[in-house]
Amino acid sequence: MNCYSAYHYRIMFDIVYVLAEQVDGHNTEMQREDGLHGRSHTGEKPYLCTVCDKRFARKGNLTLHRATHSEDKQFPCTLCDKRFRSRKRLKDHLRSHSGERPFACTVCDKRFVRKDQLDNHIRSHTGEKPYVCTICCKCFSTANGLSNHRKTHVGEKCYQCPLCEKLFTTSSSRSAHMNTHTGKYSCTVCGKYFKCHNALATHGRTHSGDAQFECSVCSKRLTTLGGLVVHSRIHSGEKPYKCHVCAKAFTVSAHLTTHLRIHTDDRPYACSVCNKCFKHSNVLRNHMSYFHSNATPYYCPYCGKRFKVCDDMKRHVHVHTGAQPFPCPHCSGRFRTRNKRKRHLIESHGEGTWFTCHICPQKFPYGSQLKQHLVWHEGVKPYICSECPKSFRRAYELKSHQPVHSDVKQFICGLCNQLFKRKNEVKSHFRKYCKGM
Repeated sequence: MNCYSAYHYRIMFDIVYVLAEQVDGHNTEMQREDGLHGRSHTGEKPYLCTVCDKRFARKGNLTLHRATHSEDKQFPCTLCDKRFRSRKRLKDHLRSHSGERPFACTVCDKRFVRKDQLDNHIRSHTGEKPYVCTICCKCFSTANGLSNHRKTHVGEKCYQCPLCEKLFTTSSSRSAHMNTHTGKYSCTVCGKYFKCHNALATHGRTHSGDAQFECSVCSKRLTTLGGLVVHSRIHSGEKPYKCHVCAKAFTVSAHLTTHLRIHTDDRPYACSVCNKCFKHSNVLRNHMSYFHSNATPYYCPYCGKRFKVCDDMKRHVHVHTGAQPFPCPHCSGRFRTRNKRKRHLIESHGEGTWFTCHICPQKFPYGSQLKQHLVWHEGVKPYICSECPKSFRRAYELKSHQPVHSDVKQFICGLCNQLFKRKNEVKSHFRKYCKGM
């Protein structure tokens, strides 16, 4: 006779059902975690913020992100006036008061406030860049770096600097740029401004001589791991960044970015005075100095010649010192100018091509030089003096002419600091009065 009643069978069934449901729930949770982890490799981000269109792999991350659009900061710091939108951000902030940095790098002992900062830092030792752009194959060590990079392909620049009107793809890059205006991170040795503390710290090593990364081939020491990686490509010949239009390759991604503007004619740097646009930020800076400023703060310590741009002064000083700062990567040759090195590379090593004039036999290592040369054949004089009807074929000819109309004394004796209007005047003075000092 069966000793179990229907009641007992019902209880046993319920127990088995609950256990099965728990096992099934555990398996479902494991599958869910596997799915979430898989998104870190596929880049899938199904959760969209309806305010800024940023996407997330996890719903919880989207929830935390939404708080950044809210003005409600309900977690105040008891030690200062700052408030935070989440308890986690407050907890991280409190470590800035206590000095606590619980996450330590096992390679260099550097410590961090947050674990994600440590994870990103460790990749600077390993060189790991797991985040790959699907458009140009450029790799990044952080997901945020990849996200910001993607915006460069769509040309989306929504954040403008209120001081110089330069546009940026992210608000954080704009904030970092504005530090160059305020001088928040300035070098106490040379006064140069930087976007962030890390850039300033790296620059500081150039003054202190703390170059901890050594090249295994030529023993040259560099201040950053990234600098060592780029330098090593001189020996290996590796050029990992290739133009998808003409297949030209580069050792540095920034050089590829600059090169692509040749094909697109993109000129993102605009002069705030005359609205002329440029492909490079340094060309804009030089343009502002040459054409919209009379200041000549740089002068040669040997002959007193004054310059508007520091690079011009440095190149000029090589005439006096005999320095040859441009080495050939293939042989022991060294050169005083980049132009002479370029000619050597083409003639001796077959690296690069000549730009040949179709009218005469002359050839040039740079296309810009050929362009200037053709002006001579055409008889065009595009550089016109604003004070008189004179016009000139080259910018430097106009620049040499302009002091005729000005009382500005742009040449200074490097020994007695006496000022002169013309170059030949300071040379004559130097020979007569200061040469023997």
